[in-house]
Amino acid sequence: MPDRKGNNKNSKDKRKNNNGDDDYNPRFRKMRKKVCFLCSNKEVELDYKNPEQLKKFINEKGKILPRRATGACAKHQRRITNTIKRARHIAVLPYTQG
Repeated sequence: MPDRKGNNKNSKDKRKNNNGDDDYNPRFRKMRKKVCFLCSNKEVELDYKNPEQLKKFINEKGKILPRRATGACAKHQRRITNTIKRARHIAVLPYTQG
């Protein structure tokens, strides 16, 4: 059945998918799961006295980035949060960037 633009609705349903997925929808891409930076690198240790290391986990305003942005697992995200708060408390990191 043609819609207002003269396109056939059935042709939209029969789009070719490149990966062989039956649930293929070009509007929604499957995001690749991020791997926890601290789990993959065992030699990296969080240190509240190292602000260069902690700047990867805060944004330009000084807020702590969420797990979906950092890719950290729940255990390491809690450690990141506590480490950043310690660094702020002893004035190694600022509370806000201005």
